[in-house]
Amino acid sequence: MRHTSPPAPPPVSEAAAPAEATRDTAAAPSRLPRATFRRAVRSAAWKRGPVLTGAALLLGLVMLLHGGIPNRAGSLGSLVETFLPWFGLLVPVLAAGALWRRSASAVLALVLPVTVWLSLFGGLLVDKSEPGGDLTVATHNVGAENPDPVGTARDLVASGVDVLALEEITEEDRGVYEKELAGAYPHHTVQGTVGLWSRLPLSDSRPVDIATDYGPLADTKPADVQLAGNRALRTTVATERGPLVVYVAHLGSVRLTPRSGFWTGSRDRNAQALGEVLAADRSERVMLLGDLNGTLDDRALAGITSRLRSAQDAAGDGFGFSWPARFPVARIDQILVRGVEPTGSWVLPATGSDHLPVAAGVSW
Repeated sequence: MRHTSPPAPPPVSEAAAPAEATRDTAAAPSRLPRATFRRAVRSAAWKRGPVLTGAALLLGLVMLLHGGIPNRAGSLGSLVETFLPWFGLLVPVLAAGALWRRSASAVLALVLPVTVWLSLFGGLLVDKSEPGGDLTVATHNVGAENPDPVGTARDLVASGVDVLALEEITEEDRGVYEKELAGAYPHHTVQGTVGLWSRLPLSDSRPVDIATDYGPLADTKPADVQLAGNRALRTTVATERGPLVVYVAHLGSVRLTPRSGFWTGSRDRNAQALGEVLAADRSERVMLLGDLNGTLDDRALAGITSRLRSAQDAAGDGFGFSWPARFPVARIDQILVRGVEPTGSWVLPATGSDHLPVAAGVSW
C-alpha cells in the first residue's frame, strides 16, 4: 500500500495577512499621537503663566516675611504692615488669571499666599466673644473737625459702656462733652486733648509724657502750654474687683506723601515713649485705650503690643476696622489689656467723627 501525505495548505499571499496584525499596525500610529498630545498638554499647563506664578510666590513671601521689609526708605515696612490684611484680595485676582491661562504652576503657587494669610488672619474671622463681663469700655477719636459734638456725645452715652475714653478733644468742644456726658458719667478727667469718663470713681489722674514736645525748645514751654497739647493720661478706675489702671493715648499722626513716603516720625517717637512707660508700670491690671495711628501688625508699636494684648484679637469678630469712618480699611483705634480677660470686642455706629468708636468687655 502506498502512503499518501495530507495535502499541503495553500500558500498564503501577502494580501491575506492575518487581520489581527493589520489592526495592530493600523492602531499603533493613532495611539502614539494621542499619548504624545496628552503629555504635551500636561507639560504646557506647567509652563504657562510664569508671571502669574512669580506674582503668587512674591505675594506669599511679602506676607510671610513682612517684618524683613526695611523701613529706611519711606517707612515701606510699616506701610505694608498697615494694610497687610488687604493683600489677601490679590489671591482671587491671581486665581482667576491662573484659571484663565490654565496654568497649573500658578494654581500650585497660590497655596503659599493662601496658607500665610490664613495663618496670620484666619483666627480673626471666628467670633470669639463670650457672654457676660465685669466692665465695658469704649474709646473714640471724636475728631477736631467734628461738626456735631453734641450728637457724638449722646451717641456714646447710648452705647451704655462703663468707661469711655475720648481723644482729639479741642478746647472749644471740651465743655460740650463735659456737659453732655455728665449725667451718665459722674467721674471724669481731661488732660490736654485726651479724657476719660467713668461711672466708677477715678483717682491718681495725671498726664503722661509720650515725647509730644521734643527738641531744644521743648523744655522752655510753660507747663500750661505743654498740658494744652498733652496727648496721653493715666488714671485708676475703682472697680468692684479692685483697681484698674487705664491709659488713654493719642499717638502722632502719619502721612503718605509722594515726596517722603509713609511719614511716621512723631507716631514712632510717641509709641516708643509710651512703650517705656508701660514697661515701667508694675500694676497688676492695665488697660490702654486710644488712637494709636497704627495697626497692631506695624512694627513701630512693638514696644506696646509686646506688653499688652488686643481685645479685638482675643474676643472680637472680624477685623474691627475703625478708620476712616466712611469706608474703614484699618483698625488704628485700640483697646489693649493686661491682667484682665477680654470677653467681647465690637465697633460702635458712626458719629460725626472720621473715626468709628470701638468697644470691649472685660472680666477678671
